[in-house]
Amino acid sequence: MIKFKGTVLSLHPLFVIVMLASVFTGRFLELLTLFIIVFIHELGHAAAAAAMGFKVRAIQMLPFGGVAVIEDDGRMTAMKEIVIALAGPLQNVIMIGITLTCRWAGWGDEQLLSYIIQGNLVIALFNLLPILPLDGGKVLQAVISLLAPYHATLLWASRAGILCSLMMIGYGLQPLFLGGGIRLNVLMIGLFLAYSNFEDYRNVHYRFLRFLVNRSEIYERNLEGLGPAQPIVADSSKPLDDIMRLFKREKYHLIYVMSGPGSLLAVVPEQHVISSYFASNGPPWYA
Repeated sequence: MIKFKGTVLSLHPLFVIVMLASVFTGRFLELLTLFIIVFIHELGHAAAAAAMGFKVRAIQMLPFGGVAVIEDDGRMTAMKEIVIALAGPLQNVIMIGITLTCRWAGWGDEQLLSYIIQGNLVIALFNLLPILPLDGGKVLQAVISLLAPYHATLLWASRAGILCSLMMIGYGLQPLFLGGGIRLNVLMIGLFLAYSNFEDYRNVHYRFLRFLVNRSEIYERNLEGLGPAQPIVADSSKPLDDIMRLFKREKYHLIYVMSGPGSLLAVVPEQHVISSYFASNGPPWYA
């Protein structure tokens, strides 16, 4: 583990074992090349996040790739998330362009250059799959958040990830039913992603609470840039959970509390709803 300017660079223990095993199997150069490609890919995410003022806590190299851990203090908008997510595959496109230029100029070993192009292409396309925590999954989640309430966004992004992971597992097992051997790499990655998304789905409630924690302070600080408040009409008997699940990521809400058809009881800012939810002994939220 190495710390550089507040960012921790670490290797998963299993990744180290795989690297050592490659020495004995004669595949060290290929694996080292993929390591460098994945690391540059993750540096793309980190550089984009840092340029937007976010703290990059860590870059972790895992057996199936890498991950840049970016601290989200609530300022992460959908567009920023999309830009950061696509900054990784962009590095692969740049590396492919540089490698093609080297091959055109006759520089370097042809076999190695072809491997670099293939490796970048596979890593870029794989990361664009709509499965969290891959880049495509983050883009999908950000796009959904522009259209749907954030709680529903978390649910549907996890469901899409589970579905795509199961399809990947099916693809890995498919040769087994045709008399061949399984695609072990695809199967292992599919199982890892399915487990990850299933855990995300199970923890949607806690992920949504994190979304709410600093929302009031952030939205008060940036209220002028949010545009007109988006109304939410709710009956006074409606549970707080149900009301907050209608909150959108980049909208400020005013809740119109109705005591009956056409009878307005109060207009409540979303901060009051959130603070009342977290204050177990607080006054009624419509007070």
